[in-house]
Amino acid sequence: MGNTKSIGVAYSDQDISGADTLSGADIYATDEIGYAADAQGTVTQATSKSTGVTLNKSAGQITMNNAALGATTNVAFVLTNSVISAKDVVIVNVAGGVASNETYNCWVSGHSAGSATIVLRNISGGSLSEAVVINFAVIHCA
Repeated sequence: MGNTKSIGVAYSDQDISGADTLSGADIYATDEIGYAADAQGTVTQATSKSTGVTLNKSAGQITMNNAALGATTNVAFVLTNSVISAKDVVIVNVAGGVASNETYNCWVSGHSAGSATIVLRNISGGSLSEAVVINFAVIHCA
């Protein structure tokens, strides 16, 4: 007879069938779903926009170096991250550090276990020298 002794947030005698996996079900939330504060972090590029960074978290913010990036130019850098597996999905977006919205695109051009290559493109008509902030999140897959 499971789930009979409440301990506040769970039950001490959990014998829920399939509790270790979830399949064939929809998950709905009335509030946010995401990573706890301990699973997030920040890192800043040191010397240039192509300098790699290391942040071993499931989500975070990368503050890029404010070196100039020419109009319609790409720059790539490597995010080294021990929580990324080859089957994961890494999502990125421009989060701030820009004077005007819609001046940059960013994407992940590839990843493998332990790293992802992130590309930033200046889509404006001129050279920009901004410390662009990129958010990332890892969707962990089995």
